[in-house]
Amino acid sequence: MSALTSTLRRRLSTLVAVAGLGVLAGCSGVTYAETQLPATTAPKPSSSAPAVAAPTCTNATQSYDPLPSLPSRGEITDASMRKIISKGYVTVGVSADTYLFGARDPFSGGIQGFDIDMARAVAKAIFGDPGKLQLRVITAGDRIPLLQDREVDMVARNMTMTCARWKDIGFSAEYYRSGQKVLVSKALPGAADLALTDLEGRRVCAPAGTTSLTKLQQVKGPVVVTAGTHTGCLVLLQQGKADAITGDDTVLAGLAAQDPNTVITSAKPITVEPYGLGLNRSDVYLARYVNRVIADLEADGEWKAIYNRWLAEPLGPAPAPPTPVYGR
Repeated sequence: MSALTSTLRRRLSTLVAVAGLGVLAGCSGVTYAETQLPATTAPKPSSSAPAVAAPTCTNATQSYDPLPSLPSRGEITDASMRKIISKGYVTVGVSADTYLFGARDPFSGGIQGFDIDMARAVAKAIFGDPGKLQLRVITAGDRIPLLQDREVDMVARNMTMTCARWKDIGFSAEYYRSGQKVLVSKALPGAADLALTDLEGRRVCAPAGTTSLTKLQQVKGPVVVTAGTHTGCLVLLQQGKADAITGDDTVLAGLAAQDPNTVITSAKPITVEPYGLGLNRSDVYLARYVNRVIADLEADGEWKAIYNRWLAEPLGPAPAPPTPVYGR
């Protein structure tokens, strides 16, 4: 057993206790923690703003061409980005209980993980300071409405890009590729090899508002159980109210690290899950700006460093980053 795994198990009760919190403020100076800032709501879009036609989607991973280079703050004239610059930080919707991607550290009080580092990279590009963030803890079901209402500037919460979602919001280029798998209690017979189709009559949990739940509902046999978050699903499994959890392999890796009585099955992923940073559909310039940030992270090796920081131990060494698809 590694020291990291031992530490993760000790932290489980604390992580579960903080699930579902609202706006969070961290301690300044703590690595990977959010900057302490007053809770504010970004301005609603003006009723006179030009309408943006729903994009035609033939490839959900296709995003907007990145800017040729990152402009200085003074060179940016886009209205949405000027509002971000004026308030002095980026408001980002995140998870606080998706271990490895966005989870509260019970010792530092900050939220940390792969998604948080991606958000910090955007803040650093805009302000020269990765701490210029206001992290707002949201559920999966909150992601689209909060972007539409401009209560957050961006969502960094392991969000799968789909053509249906492109009708409601915008996305950055793909920054991570996952796949939907199954985590089960080790007490189930043949646990290590079970696939969703093997779980007929078994209670399988997925969070509301996720593509994982949509796919689960399409599989004949399992009894569908829902919760607000994947940690909520883990609680149900620990209480004997669920037999398995389905979700992206990255999320399940975090759950398995927290609970030694569970295992991710060896069955092949049943989906491809391309992650994008969520944005308001009108914010095309911001999307192009963020795409430049992501492209630079991949080119200079920082994307690989972020991956290895959070995911190398449970998932192996960093693969090549996803190939971006532009031209929307």
